[in-house]
Amino acid sequence: MITVGLILGIAGACRTDELVNLTVDDIEDVGSSLIVKIPNTKTKIPRIFVVTDVENMLELFRKYLSLRPPHAKHKRLFLYYKAEKCSSQPVGKNTMGKIPSVVASYLKLPDVACYTGHCLRKSSATLLADAGVDITTIKRHAGWKSTTVAEGYVENSIENKTKIANQVLVDTTTSAITKTVNVSESNIPSNINFENCTNVTFNLNVNK
Repeated sequence: MITVGLILGIAGACRTDELVNLTVDDIEDVGSSLIVKIPNTKTKIPRIFVVTDVENMLELFRKYLSLRPPHAKHKRLFLYYKAEKCSSQPVGKNTMGKIPSVVASYLKLPDVACYTGHCLRKSSATLLADAGVDITTIKRHAGWKSTTVAEGYVENSIENKTKIANQVLVDTTTSAITKTVNVSESNIPSNINFENCTNVTFNLNVNK
């Protein structure tokens, strides 16, 4: 249950409530991918996202789905899992919201309690921002009406901040101090000889 919740939560930037309310009818297995529909959202904007077969994600989903008891009287996707089988009891909001903290505990991360259900949605947006995805796409993927939140993820992206740092500290510095000068043999002083030179750096002090 945790693994499938993690996959769908990050792939679709899902809120905890959206995962809890997912039904088996909301997911279509088309062979090479899963098409997931989120019909009811906080912003009243239905969303659709796709899960592709990366790191055997589809196999993990299908294995979990196969454990669903045939006598279940509801269509909720997430059921309690124990002893390698699922019960017919659907997973509640509190249990679903603890998935990030369970993963953080497994990874031995500090401050485990800080990893709430919102981390799945936040991780999805952060991964997109780090990949250089534009604000409009991030906004549409997560179903935000305003661009303010999406802009925040882009602005706080470590990858973007690293690129900016390189542009400020490397590119601009290099362009500021680098200049190509065409030198011909006719204007080289006779007492200077150049033979088989590579990667030569000249420091010139020019007094005007």
